Amino acid sequence: MKENQPLPLAVQSEIGTLEAVLMHYPGAEVENMTPRNAQRALYSDILNLSIARREYDQLLGVLQKYSTVHKVTDLLTKLLASEAHKRKLIGKICAAEQVPDYYDYLINLPAGTLAGILIEGLPLKISTLTDFLREEYYALKPLYNFYFTRDASAVIGNNALICKMANSVRMREALIMDAIFNSGLFFEGNRLNSYELSQHNPEVKIEGGDLLVIREDILLIGNGSRTSTQGIDMLVKEFCKNSSGKKHVIVQQLPESPESFIHLDMVFTMLDRDKAMVYKPLIMDSSRYQTVHIQIDNGRVSRINSVNGILSLLRKLGIDLEPVVCGGKADDWDQEREQWHSGANFLAIAPGQVLSYARNVHTLEELSKHGFRVVSAAEVINGSYTLTAAERCVITIEGSELPRGGGGPRCMTMPLRRSVVDW
Repeated sequence: MKENQPLPLAVQSEIGTLEAVLMHYPGAEVENMTPRNAQRALYSDILNLSIARREYDQLLGVLQKYSTVHKVTDLLTKLLASEAHKRKLIGKICAAEQVPDYYDYLINLPAGTLAGILIEGLPLKISTLTDFLREEYYALKPLYNFYFTRDASAVIGNNALICKMANSVRMREALIMDAIFNSGLFFEGNRLNSYELSQHNPEVKIEGGDLLVIREDILLIGNGSRTSTQGIDMLVKEFCKNSSGKKHVIVQQLPESPESFIHLDMVFTMLDRDKAMVYKPLIMDSSRYQTVHIQIDNGRVSRINSVNGILSLLRKLGIDLEPVVCGGKADDWDQEREQWHSGANFLAIAPGQVLSYARNVHTLEELSKHGFRVVSAAEVINGSYTLTAAERCVITIEGSELPRGGGGPRCMTMPLRRSVVDW
């Protein structure tokens, strides 16, 4: 592909070799959090930014070695250098967040400064009694969660889905992602905007952490606190359009609590053509949470029925996955503890080559038993370990601070292109 030519989007699996990925480096927005607003920011604790960045650098270093990394701030700054794109985005943000009085101030800022403010937040200008008495410091709140780039958008095939976030505090993330994908400056593909498609129906919610592209014809979706049945219905309707042959949508119901079950990728992720990481109590044991199979035949839903779990249905569809148990098989407490710290949240950079947190030792031991070599991100970055297609491996990054935000390597990455998998 020529330089400066938009990158064609293409994601047909969870495990194809990662060619291009979108990420957001955690910045001052994380430090702009206080104990008072941590819960509103969807965090369970406050992060130490300097340590979080050291850990993030390990993830970034590995990915930059083996794929092209696009950074949200860089793309946003380039986008805002265009007067037309700037006016359109700022207009939408000021309207959505009900701060029209700040439009003129924002529109006159240089692109780099404006990009920083849109992510890190804009303090409230106190000019009225109403403003003075408000229990609010920011006119535009910091985007504390933006380093979890998986949630606000998702690439399915050559479609960029702009997600309709469950919490209004994250709407600006989706507006920024929509502007980036819709600009035509960086990426080439179809755009599906959930806000527009749903006509802003408040019942429609859908986030990228609940969307797993298993195969070109199989989409796996979590239905829980962040993705509603109405959001799934909307996506299925779009999935049916221009569709020929058979396609399958598998829906897994999720508990509303604890908060570690926030998305499907916190309990189920793909590791290889024949292996998946699972949180056993929900994915393998009997529970009251249904697995539903939606069959699509030549562009229409032909059948919807309850099935006996994700693994058994995928087996019938030709993908026979051996489950690797998050936390290991020995102790239910280990499973629960490590799932809480994103122990099931893996990112595949190629079939059988995945990234995880080093802290989840029982999960790593279980992976080792299944033929995965455990190596550190430092070994990969400094070249003392080289990835080869012949060897399965799990690359570990330190994780004392990053997991406090509520996510792992998959949450922090939004694949733009993966190579085709030979199933």
